[in-house]
Amino acid sequence: MKKIVGILTAVLVLGILSGCTKSVKDSGKVSFADVNGFELVNDMECGWNLGNTFDATGSSGLEAETSWGQPSTTKGMIDALAASGIKSIRIPVSWHNHIIDKNLTVDPAWMERVKTVVDWALAADMYVILNTHHDCLENSWSDDYGYYVDSENYEKSEKYLTRIWSQICNAFNNGYGEKLIFEIWNEPRARGTEYEWWNNKNSSEYYDYSDNVNKLNQKLLNTIRGSGGNNKKRFVMITGLQASPDSALAGEFQMPEDLEEYVENPHIILSVHMYSPYKFAMETPGDIHLTNLHKIEVNNIFNQLEKKFSYAGYPVIVGEYGATNKGNLEDRVEWFKYFVSAAREHGFTCFVWDNGQADANPNEGERFGFFNRVSGKWYFPEIQQAIVENCK
Repeated sequence: MKKIVGILTAVLVLGILSGCTKSVKDSGKVSFADVNGFELVNDMECGWNLGNTFDATGSSGLEAETSWGQPSTTKGMIDALAASGIKSIRIPVSWHNHIIDKNLTVDPAWMERVKTVVDWALAADMYVILNTHHDCLENSWSDDYGYYVDSENYEKSEKYLTRIWSQICNAFNNGYGEKLIFEIWNEPRARGTEYEWWNNKNSSEYYDYSDNVNKLNQKLLNTIRGSGGNNKKRFVMITGLQASPDSALAGEFQMPEDLEEYVENPHIILSVHMYSPYKFAMETPGDIHLTNLHKIEVNNIFNQLEKKFSYAGYPVIVGEYGATNKGNLEDRVEWFKYFVSAAREHGFTCFVWDNGQADANPNEGERFGFFNRVSGKWYFPEIQQAIVENCK
């Protein structure tokens, strides 16, 4: 018996190493509703991010889901989230730490686990956004799998991202209707450089990065469409450098060309992240109290995004937003009320970022914990109320 087990194990290992491991294939069949992008985004209402979970890079294998301190996702957790008024969920996923061979094959167990959670959310009648998240590498390319947005590493990046999206498309296609949305990537940026989070238009590097993001957006949209079936119709979120509004609004950023049948009814959506205004929403200590100037800053960004994208026929989703906990609950509640209601007035849907870190810490930012995944309750019911009541 031990000999047989040993032979089977050896065969499996050799299969993985030789690249013959089979990727997960979707065998379902559901209809895809004929809906335009603005109707879809409007119906999504309010969203939440399953942060620091499948996007965690602390380890490989299924244990990666909890490697950043969050509990394993359960159906009960998803159902409680839906019952609390959240209608849409963004599921960030890192893939580079789950590659099992030189053919860039994603661990089938990882893909199946992601599918399980996606299916739970869809069963709860939620919209789902699925993406590639922390696959952006540091500026010095290593043996790690992933991408980098400069021209020197363009071919490697294109190969990696095309292979990953081909497998995602294989696992999620005809079994998934319009309520599953693909987001090509998270925050493509020049990691490890002085331009990681801001754009210097006096540098040639900026134009190189921006051009490559445009080219990869086009290539990956083509890859998704080329997989056929429901993915030919699937709504796809497009992101610029850093996912920042500044980059999206820059003249260098271009939405990719889609299939001819979607010229009048775009099936691509702009994706931006807004922790705005930065001094109040993200910076520590920054500003503790919300002011009218803060509100004006937020609304100015919304106005510009609407004019450039919505007026051109492209819906807009704020894939991440939130205000870090500085022990200023009353001001945060007021910020959420304003941010969500203003976004909805402009036709946008927002997804609050949740990394599970709920307590205030004056020495550390990014305290974006909102939904208690163990109890199924919100840490701050006032914030839940502010989100849900203003996203209709």
